Amino acid sequence: MTDGQNIRPLTSLRFFAALWVVLYDYWPNLVGAGAALPNLVAKGYLGVELFFVLSGFILSHVYRTSVETGRFRYGSFLWARLARVYPLHIATLVGVGLMAGAASMAGIAVDPNLSAWEALPANLTLTQAWGLSPVAGWNHPSWSISAEWFAYLTFPAFAWAALKLKARPLVAVALAILFMTGLYAAFQALAGFSLTHATIRWGALRIVPCFAYGCALHALWRARPADSRSQALLGAAFSGAGVLMAAAAGAPDTLIVVGLGAIIFFLARLAETGSELLSAAPLVYLGEISYSVYMICIPWRIVFPNLVTRVVELNNDQLPLGLWLVFVASVVPLAALSYHLVEKPARNRMKLMAEAWATRRPSAATA
Repeated sequence: MTDGQNIRPLTSLRFFAALWVVLYDYWPNLVGAGAALPNLVAKGYLGVELFFVLSGFILSHVYRTSVETGRFRYGSFLWARLARVYPLHIATLVGVGLMAGAASMAGIAVDPNLSAWEALPANLTLTQAWGLSPVAGWNHPSWSISAEWFAYLTFPAFAWAALKLKARPLVAVALAILFMTGLYAAFQALAGFSLTHATIRWGALRIVPCFAYGCALHALWRARPADSRSQALLGAAFSGAGVLMAAAAGAPDTLIVVGLGAIIFFLARLAETGSELLSAAPLVYLGEISYSVYMICIPWRIVFPNLVTRVVELNNDQLPLGLWLVFVASVVPLAALSYHLVEKPARNRMKLMAEAWATRRPSAATA
């Protein structure tokens, strides 16, 4: 069985999910782009759905055995997940606050929500996507980390459902797709907008169908070994092409999300057969820093155009193609710095804290 941390194509895929979101966010800064947003870019918000489905798949892969055997430790699981997401969240929150303060002192007008104190408690407790934040304050992309935290807290329920259907994995996948389709339709009818556009109000609900779909896909992947590398490659190729064409055609979000799950499934199949597709070290590294890419992309969108317009004397934040490409590409080295200076050291430190606490527990019990 391929180890969860070593399904390298899925690690690489995370970078493409982050890049899709970056293109979606940065496209309006391209000169001449205006409202002419290509469908493929316009669907970039679904990069978040790709992250959510991946999260359900990978967490099921890493923790399913411990859940089955009764060795799952909820507290240790939550601490490990918190170590993964919280340090960078706090670092970007502080960074955005400092940036807003510096801009204010320099006489530069910024969105007052960047440092909205009324939104701070929800952001500190990772509940800003649960309808508990009055405004989309501080580092707005962190709403999805709040949604992930909701999924982490409820992971035992997802794992229980997946185990109940482990003998019928196709049924699990079918039910997950039906649930997603029904929820999307019901939410659209009741709320008047798509659930895939929800952030601080309904972000915690937004992750549920995608996370469940990822758990179900893992159950199917685990239940049925790969038939052949060629079949897995063909499935990945058709899924990838299908998603690109569906997004370019402006297809319904449900169809695209289902296709994204198929890509995950077949890439995991390829890894199982020993394929090196999307397993090159540079791609895997980009996947490892994808969380930093995602979390710094909006702060950088505020900083870069403002700096450039003053240096190059542009009339607005619309960038010519060359500068816009630098704008997009520069996120990667900044994310690498963030990963090595903040994300990875803090995560390792929190893991060491957990290990130190675990070693003290027996002595405390016998004291």
